[in-house]
Amino acid sequence: MNTSASHALALRDPWSLVPSLGNLDAYVSAVNRMPMLTHEQELDFARTLRDQGDVQAAGRLVLSHLRLVVSISRQYLGYGLPQGDLIQEGNVGLMKAVKRFDPEQGVRLVSYAMHWIKAEIHEYILKNWRMVKVATTKAQRKLFFNLRSMKQGLKEDALDADTHRNTLTPAEVDTMARALNVKPAEVIEMETRLTGGDVALEPQSDDSEESYAPIAYLADDSSEPTRRLEALHRDWLAGDGIAQALHTLDARSRRIVEERWLKVNDDASGGMTLHELAAEYGVSAERIRQIEVAALKKMRKALM
Repeated sequence: MNTSASHALALRDPWSLVPSLGNLDAYVSAVNRMPMLTHEQELDFARTLRDQGDVQAAGRLVLSHLRLVVSISRQYLGYGLPQGDLIQEGNVGLMKAVKRFDPEQGVRLVSYAMHWIKAEIHEYILKNWRMVKVATTKAQRKLFFNLRSMKQGLKEDALDADTHRNTLTPAEVDTMARALNVKPAEVIEMETRLTGGDVALEPQSDDSEESYAPIAYLADDSSEPTRRLEALHRDWLAGDGIAQALHTLDARSRRIVEERWLKVNDDASGGMTLHELAAEYGVSAERIRQIEVAALKKMRKALM
């Protein structure tokens, strides 16, 4: 099929160029073959979507701009996130842009959509990049997404022999802080986070039994001294502690507690009820309950 025939088919059925299965390269190749809309076609589809809510018109607008999302996503590959995820989030921004696009404003969709695509990718990076959890204010976000380019520009302008150093000088920190309207300390902290790298706790491959990751040599939480002491204390309470506390009770109180709380019969029915104990001792069930409460209180005090 020649190029003109392929474009003609895409105008009738643009989804035919998007593979149902395949890797990222296949997807990028497919969206790059999508025909671009002329200005008149773009206006027609946008007006049809606005006036009639035509989903097909929205689909044509989205599909013809998927290559824009791919192009923008490449600008954010340095943050260590999969390009496929960046493209997916950018596509969400593109769909939001198409939904809000006003064809009467005299602006092409490509210019309008760039803001929405970048905004969606920015949100994704800030929420998912583990090294950055402080970029919450508008100024900090601006710092996060401009620090690398500004730092590179300062290095290229430097004339000293130490051009290839990685850290910023105090003068460069002050310059960037003023330009981005943040405190110098925030510039230093963000640079540390950006240059510190990210370490995976889990091993990246299961092919080798000798491959280790940090999670393999992190301390076992159960071996922490405080937890060990707490476990030993619980074991003592469940054994010798209970026996010691029972010895502080008189015979009747001890038997009531044992029957009510500690005795397990073979049929798993437990010990005697309040009424059964009341009948045995010739008192009311309420009196047995009072003795039980007093005995438990005395045992609790002995265990403290």
